[in-house]
Amino acid sequence: MDDKKISSIFDEKTILLTGGTGSFGNKFTEIVLKEYNPESLRIYSRGEYNQYLMDRKFNDKRLRFLIGDVRDKNRLQRAMNGVDLVVHAAALKQVPACEYNPIEAVRTNIEGTMNIIDTAIDNGVEKVMAISTDKAVHPVNLYGATKMVAEKLFVQGNAYSGKNKTKFSCTRYGNVIGSRGSVIPLFEKQKETGVLTITDERMTRFWLTLDQGVHFVLNSISLMHGGEIFVPKIPSMRITDLANAMAPEAKKEFTGIRPGEKLHEIMITEDESRHAKEFPDYFIIEPEFPFWKKEKSNLGKILPAGFRYSSDINEKWLSKEELKKMIH
Repeated sequence: MDDKKISSIFDEKTILLTGGTGSFGNKFTEIVLKEYNPESLRIYSRGEYNQYLMDRKFNDKRLRFLIGDVRDKNRLQRAMNGVDLVVHAAALKQVPACEYNPIEAVRTNIEGTMNIIDTAIDNGVEKVMAISTDKAVHPVNLYGATKMVAEKLFVQGNAYSGKNKTKFSCTRYGNVIGSRGSVIPLFEKQKETGVLTITDERMTRFWLTLDQGVHFVLNSISLMHGGEIFVPKIPSMRITDLANAMAPEAKKEFTGIRPGEKLHEIMITEDESRHAKEFPDYFIIEPEFPFWKKEKSNLGKILPAGFRYSSDINEKWLSKEELKKMIH
């Protein structure tokens, strides 16, 4: 998309960002305020102190801070009044915490998503984009399972909205370098001890930067018709190569794969690839529902039979030099 067309989607618009004080939220806010001119950007989150820090950091009159939880439908109803675009980034995402507190994960990641869909339709929001994860594909932990359900709810949300104008889509991408809970901050800390813990030497992961993630979301919002899952083409890296790049002198200690952890991440399954299209920098998984008009997808390349987008058989791989540039 050209910059002028993207600008027309965000300029003079009122945007609501759930989970707005997280890693993604801070970067999204920075980029939107710098590159576009929204009427206002509403930061919706539970933490008053994090909102205070964000307000001090950006000091921008276009920002609005709303204390609220996505579990609270009444609060969301008020927060979404007069909103044009919603970016839904709020989630419980720490795998061990979700395993130990499963009902809380369901209430935030699934029931919270249901509340977003209902209140967006009720308020006539134009576009709603959910931030998903590769963990939602063939989930092996509760976090992934709740995000898989959230994706299904968002895609089907387009049928719920019916003749209303509200459109729902998802972006699904891999591990974000430097985000809260990422292995990179852990390795940075462990470097001081001289020992890095790695669960399994065969492990591979997809990687992208926060900046890349935000720009991908913004571009996907400008492209969406409603119902698509957007997947970026991003590089893979072996965890052992990541550890060697960050701390070549450190000893590597293999601890064994943890419960709910995968050896490799998949972003498009063989079954999904049958109704997906390839573009130069991304894939679109098209919905398998009657509301999806085939004329919307006359562009893009049909994927070969049995195609799977997985971190272990990726065409793009990160070099140590590229990783160091991404970190710094």
